Order: sequence, then C-alpha cells, then structure tokens
Amino acid sequence: MVGIVAIGDNDVDCYASTGLMYPGGNCFNVSVFARRFGARSAFVGAVADDPAGRLMRNTLIAEGVDASHLRTEDGLTAYCVIGHHGAERVFLANDLGVSRFVPTADDIDFLADFDAAHVGQSSGLDDWLEKIAKQTRLSYDFSVQRDSEHLKVISPLCWLASFSASDLTEEETPALMKTISDAGAQWVLATRGSKGAVLTDGTSEFVGDAPTISPIDTLGAGDTFIARTMVGLLRGDAPQETLHAAGAEAARTCSYLGAVGYGTPIDLPVPVPELGGTSG
Repeated sequence: MVGIVAIGDNDVDCYASTGLMYPGGNCFNVSVFARRFGARSAFVGAVADDPAGRLMRNTLIAEGVDASHLRTEDGLTAYCVIGHHGAERVFLANDLGVSRFVPTADDIDFLADFDAAHVGQSSGLDDWLEKIAKQTRLSYDFSVQRDSEHLKVISPLCWLASFSASDLTEEETPALMKTISDAGAQWVLATRGSKGAVLTDGTSEFVGDAPTISPIDTLGAGDTFIARTMVGLLRGDAPQETLHAAGAEAARTCSYLGAVGYGTPIDLPVPVPELGGTSG
C-alpha cells in the first residue's frame, strides 16, 4: 500500500446559503481522498479546540487518516465563507486562524515514512519545501500562483507539480507545463475543470477528458484529482488510466455538497457574514 502524507492548510468551509460548515482545505482534502483511494494516509496541521477543530479531527479519524500530527493550538480554527453561483464557488470571507504553523523536527522526520508528501501553496510552508523534499517525494499544488520566480524556485523540488488551468487558453496551458517541467518537476498536472486535465513527464503528454455531469458543488474537485493522480503514479498505474480514474473521482466529488462531506451547522465564535443569502 502506498503512503501519502499531506502537510499544511485546513479550514472549515462555511456555506452561506445553508448555514452548514464542511471540513476542507487543500492539504486536508488530499489526505482524506488519498485514504479513500486506497493509500495509507496522514495529515500534519493545526486546529483550535473549538467545534470546527473537533470536526476536522473527527473527520480524519472517521476516514482512517492518521491524525497523530494534527496539533491543537490556542485560537480559532481556520474558516472560509463560501457562496455559490450555481455549482461554482465564490469566496466571501476567510480567517487563517491557527492553520499556519511551523513544522517541528518530529513533523519533518514523520514524512520519511511515506512515499510522497503533499503541500499546497496556500499552506505558507514554502520555506520548508527543501527539507520536505529531502524526506520523500514532494507533491506541490501551485493552484493559480504563476509568478515566474516562484515557479523557478519550487519546481526543481517537485516529484508532482500541479496547477489550476481552467482560466488558461489552449496555448497557455502547455506553455506553463513546459516551464515547470523544464525547471525540474518530474511530473506536471494541469487541471482544467470541465475541459479535463493534462499530465506530462516532460517527454510524453497524457490528456484526460472530463465526464459530462451536472455538478452540484465543485469545491474539492481539484484536490480529488491531485490525490487520485498521486495514488496512481505511486502505484505505477498507466498515466492515461490514472487520468481517467481521477476525472471520474473528481466528477463524483462534484455530486455532493462540501469537499469531503460531513456538513454540520456552523458553530464559530466569530460572526460569519452573509449567511443565508448567496446561492445562485
């Protein structure tokens, strides 16, 4: 069984139209999806001792994700308030809470027990990527961060570099993939929403079409795709088969509310704006 650990961001996604909060965040989601896809999985992060933090921890435990390196700190669990236009998300407000943290030496050593570690650009851990990459293969989600200097520094550390390309043209996507690949990333994944995805190892290119669906909620679809791609590549599955499976799983994520489910009434010790009025 392959092992995947995610280290970094988490938050509760507060849905303004329903008054429910869902556990989420790029790295948190990847750890849950990796476990669902058959990997041994762990999450390294920080939450507060509040209802939102307990929801995060209990979800990991329910999913069979190792939460031994999920620390509890004083403060507020990170949250993001989300509205929707149809199935597409709109970010209304957020608070990083205690989700930004400094990894301990024990956290870094823990990574060596896994085949790959995933980090998202929103995690604030860029200064630690070299140490992480020395412990195991590094998966890094650039999301929509495309600063040339950032790409130049991070890409050589990456076993898998991912980015969102849903807003890019047919010419811009392969150009950016080539930039990242030429900089040193072993694999590059571009997710393109309803246009599918592209994966390359710098020599061969694999294209996956997105299933035709009527999405309910797209939150977490990209994280699903990353997790399934990681599992497939680590298992040695054919890249084209991996893309097909990742597309099917991402479509499944779009069929329910919340990235991983587990919706519960919003219970945060701060005012949450615009509840009840933002579905489209």
